[in-house]
Amino acid sequence: MLQIYNSLSRKKEPFTPLDGNHVRMYVCGMTVYDYCHIGHARTVTAFDVVARYLRARGYDLTYVRNITDVDDKIIRRAAENGEDFLALTEYMVAAMREDFQRLGNLPPDQEPRATEFVPRMVTMIEQLIEKGFAYAPGNGDVYYRVHRFADYGQLSGKVLAELEAGARIEVEEQKEDPLDFVLWKAVKPGEPSWSSPWGEGRPGWHIECSAMGKSCLGDTFDIHGGGSDLIFPHHENEIAQSEACNGARFVNTWMHSGAIRVDNVKMSKSLNNFFTIREVLEQYDNEVVRYFMISSHYRSPINYSEDSLKEAGVRLERLYTALKGLDLSGVDPVADSEFEQRFFRAMDDDFNTPEALAVLFELVRHLNTVRIQDISAALPLAALLVKLGGILGVLQRRPESFLQSGADVDEAWIESMIEQRVAAKKGRDFATADRIRDELAAQGIVLQDSRDGTTWQIER
Repeated sequence: MLQIYNSLSRKKEPFTPLDGNHVRMYVCGMTVYDYCHIGHARTVTAFDVVARYLRARGYDLTYVRNITDVDDKIIRRAAENGEDFLALTEYMVAAMREDFQRLGNLPPDQEPRATEFVPRMVTMIEQLIEKGFAYAPGNGDVYYRVHRFADYGQLSGKVLAELEAGARIEVEEQKEDPLDFVLWKAVKPGEPSWSSPWGEGRPGWHIECSAMGKSCLGDTFDIHGGGSDLIFPHHENEIAQSEACNGARFVNTWMHSGAIRVDNVKMSKSLNNFFTIREVLEQYDNEVVRYFMISSHYRSPINYSEDSLKEAGVRLERLYTALKGLDLSGVDPVADSEFEQRFFRAMDDDFNTPEALAVLFELVRHLNTVRIQDISAALPLAALLVKLGGILGVLQRRPESFLQSGADVDEAWIESMIEQRVAAKKGRDFATADRIRDELAAQGIVLQDSRDGTTWQIER
């Protein structure tokens, strides 16, 4: 049975959907003011694997990942660029989708944008005021009364008394309590705004996801995910808003992905160790980056380094090499295999991708042994490797496409050199043949001779 670690209960729990076989999952998406970085890639890839596996296991999944397309950072960046905030967000949404697609992440079923749901946010805020959980001090802002919600801190483990010690009220704020957070912000000159009972303004960040989650998936849904940095205050505030408004449990299972570190140091622009997805993909094959992301358990911190990426490339090459030269068209995966059963057991244990990958390498060792003895018996095993790899979002390319990628080489020149080497060997000019092999090796091109001829791949 599938078990998922619930950040709320801090333990693994058997997973049972609220509505039969239908799973409803909401993941906090991007604030689209800049290009996505590798921390975003880690979170989105982690939940892409979750979505793929839930579907592979037979669940009917509705996957929602929102877009925050209005907030302070967006407004500030648009002003710096001298452009309308909508023009900025449209461009960045397109870039985001391109980056995630290159990493092999499938699009969510629904991708709501905050600006499309402002009227529903206003309605939710009105309901919170009516129930006494929110107040409008008269300056155009609306705040949430944190102390009114008895279970505040249940997700993060924060204690109100400790939070109060470091809390303060800014000069322009009119809060009843330093811990209260904003639901609606009064408009400032030059900012985009919407009409509300409290005057022109725009929603606070936290209310966005409460309104979009409710609108897309209902008052209560199965899974809510995001990066571990969102546990407090964002997800804590989502719970407070949603449960106070709806009078129902907000989410059954909370999932959070671990943070990215760079050379064992927290990623930060101030430390100059901050990388966008685009910068990384200029140096490394997209599938190598994805493999790196899934090679650690989604809840664990992951260390980004040159050595880690090189290791990911080497290991992925081993998987693709096992498929090299095999024609799998029309071949069905071997049925009810021990390897498939073990793969699913690993993934049933809180989506344990490192253990699932270990099963794939054992399958490869078995495949290679069988291949030597009986190529026809190896084909269903290879088809199973491709099938299980697809659940993780890897091994879906032609092996040659991957093995010959990753370097700026002239393929026609390589093939010409191989032809010259073949001719030299036929003429028993082994010195020339060896020289050609060495020349190609110096360019990072490895030749492999077999009864079927000579093939090449990039050395990683």
